Amino acid sequence: MKLITHEDIVNLNISTKDCLSWVEDMLLNKKQSYNPTKIHLRPYDGVFCNIMPAIVSKQDLSRGMGLKVVTRFPNREPSLDSKLLLVDPQTGEYLALMDANWITTMRTGIIAAHSVNLFSKKNFSTISIMGLGNTARATILGLAEIIQDRNITVKLLKYKGQEELFVKRFSYLKNFKFEYVDSYIDAIKDVDTVISAVTYFKDDICSDEYFDKGITLIPIHTRGFTNCDLFFDKIFVADINPAKEFKYFDKFKYVAETNDVVNGIIPGRENDEERILVYNMGLAINDINFGMHIYSMLDKSKLLDLDFKLPNEKFYI
Repeated sequence: MKLITHEDIVNLNISTKDCLSWVEDMLLNKKQSYNPTKIHLRPYDGVFCNIMPAIVSKQDLSRGMGLKVVTRFPNREPSLDSKLLLVDPQTGEYLALMDANWITTMRTGIIAAHSVNLFSKKNFSTISIMGLGNTARATILGLAEIIQDRNITVKLLKYKGQEELFVKRFSYLKNFKFEYVDSYIDAIKDVDTVISAVTYFKDDICSDEYFDKGITLIPIHTRGFTNCDLFFDKIFVADINPAKEFKYFDKFKYVAETNDVVNGIIPGRENDEERILVYNMGLAINDINFGMHIYSMLDKSKLLDLDFKLPNEKFYI
């Protein structure tokens, strides 16, 4: 079993285009995967450990399986951390233990960007982002790859100067114009699409009247907008089973899986008046799929071998 570090992954210089391709592949083929509902461990408020197994494809086992563990401890730096164990489902070989922070960030941001393009109203031109860390940056990378033919205004909710670093990072994007806003209301009112990459909200952040008709709302970490569950016209989720745990699931006006929209089974947005909410609720199939692609791209001879092998003979205790 190989050890794959964050640096090993970063040094591959994986393109945003490749990440988009991997995300779209899993959206198209989600029904061929096996993605059990994640196990939540919550020792106390604001802290969690999520355990997420998955098989990429039941029809093609060579695509791999594995287990992802994600933890959040707010007093730790960074507060979010994740690891991935890759297993060959055909042989039982443990392929790799890998850092999954880059994978988590990129697939989460790229999926959010994909959802912006899929569900926003036609010719949308304004986006707001709250929470300006790496996930939001990955989202902009995805949007920049997808949207190259028109101008987009991006409103950034100011927070401890992160907005200035954000703009500096993406100053090369000529068709993206960045503006700063001071409040949640300013970030939500009069925009086509709202992306929240804030990792934790204790309560909902904005009352109903500020969400205009036609808005698309993407709370990446699913917090802060439960009031919208009650009055938005359509809610799209990555997987229906974990969504059933949501407080207001039984009161959703309409709920469906995003993969069914991508596959043309059901319509997504049908007019520019619908309020649409998208809960992507990260699925482990995306992480395992990313991990398997990365594993295949690396030079195995340069990776540390953890050498966790089974005994040569059957043993008894």
